[in-house]
Amino acid sequence: MLKTPLHLPYPTLTRRRLLTIGAGSALVAVTGLRPAEAVLKLDVTQGNVQPMPIALPDFAGGTGPDSDVARNVTGIITNNLRRSGLFAPIDPAAYIERISNPDVAPKFPDWRAINAQALVTGRVTRQGDGRLRAEFRLWDVFAGQQQAGQQYFTTPDNWRRIGHIISDAIYERLTGEKGYFDSRIVFVDESGPKDRRVKRLAIMDQDGANVRYLTRGEDLVLTPRFSPSTQEITYMSFGQGDPRVYLLNIETNQREIVGNFPGMTFSPRFSPDGQRVIMSLQQGSNSNLFTMDLRSRNTTRLTQSPAIDTAPSYSPDGTRICFESDRGGSQQIYVMPSTGGNAQRISFGEGSYSTPVWSPRGDAIAFTKQGGGKFAIGIMRTDGSGERILTEGFHNEGPTFAPNGRVIMFFRDGGGGPSLFSVDITGRNEQRIPTPSFASDPAWSPLLS
Repeated sequence: MLKTPLHLPYPTLTRRRLLTIGAGSALVAVTGLRPAEAVLKLDVTQGNVQPMPIALPDFAGGTGPDSDVARNVTGIITNNLRRSGLFAPIDPAAYIERISNPDVAPKFPDWRAINAQALVTGRVTRQGDGRLRAEFRLWDVFAGQQQAGQQYFTTPDNWRRIGHIISDAIYERLTGEKGYFDSRIVFVDESGPKDRRVKRLAIMDQDGANVRYLTRGEDLVLTPRFSPSTQEITYMSFGQGDPRVYLLNIETNQREIVGNFPGMTFSPRFSPDGQRVIMSLQQGSNSNLFTMDLRSRNTTRLTQSPAIDTAPSYSPDGTRICFESDRGGSQQIYVMPSTGGNAQRISFGEGSYSTPVWSPRGDAIAFTKQGGGKFAIGIMRTDGSGERILTEGFHNEGPTFAPNGRVIMFFRDGGGGPSLFSVDITGRNEQRIPTPSFASDPAWSPLLS
């Protein structure tokens, strides 16, 4: 485990590095049982998913603090799966069998009796060298088979990440899709009176835990965005003079200005390979899109429009970008090659469209839509077809996708101050994300691997 200065918002431990502290490995099936061949599976391709009843008894632990860690890891897994909207954790008070030894096969009739379809058992123990060993088994209750088993070794301070990584493993095994729990959110923390609001960059786990501040609030900050490596963010700041686009290295806490352009730069976002930043540059009353190669610092102009082109977002393969522009008389969404060229308008509904962002799955673009006195968060296919509104209200804005493209986070301000919310791409399972103060401009990181 690397030692990091206290001011750093997060240890710079990636999933790969975490697991290489001690090799993660498959946990063999309990004697007499074999891993099942995907007998139990949750179909998430349908719009109306019935949550799967799942039992998550507290992981076994050692003594004292280790027992608390084991119970806390179980709590993180339970909360993650419940918040996904795809699983319905069963009240522990209903449990008939008490799991004390996860190496022994469960009494499946006891779990069938309470209608548990899946069961997760596990253990967290301290090794002689001080590391934690965390292990879990996922059981198909009705088939009476082990579906998955894995063990991890890490330092004790990574116990929350172990909970998220196990959550992702369970989610992937039961849905067939990657999870999104071992990820983070960078956002703008807002505190103080409305006319003297202090805005700081902050970062936290996707469940709202472990909030750390990246800036102190001296300058106004907006639109933070993660790099693919998750170790850097780019954002816009009103420091001395015109607003500028910055890079901030989360590992070193060093920041630098992206380029030195006359006029304002804003709406920055990394390319999928992390080698470029795309942004808007104001020139008079217009703004156009530019990219900067982060190695050579050479810039390339992408649009030549006498309009306001802004909020660009790359497709996952980096070949196209979507952006908002008022070149047609109102704010609409356009798509064009990432090297510039002919831009095609794809939004044609009533009202105006803004803040488009491309799904990590590549098949959809999320947006903010304003009209009729309301702000809505919606998605459409990348050709503009299939528009669906997921949620609407007085002021919703700024969608950002989870790493698996299944969940969208955004901020809502009902008048008192902004807060973060998430909603499934089916429009179900809207939830408020806890933050210490008001919060806006969320950006979801890739999985930490």
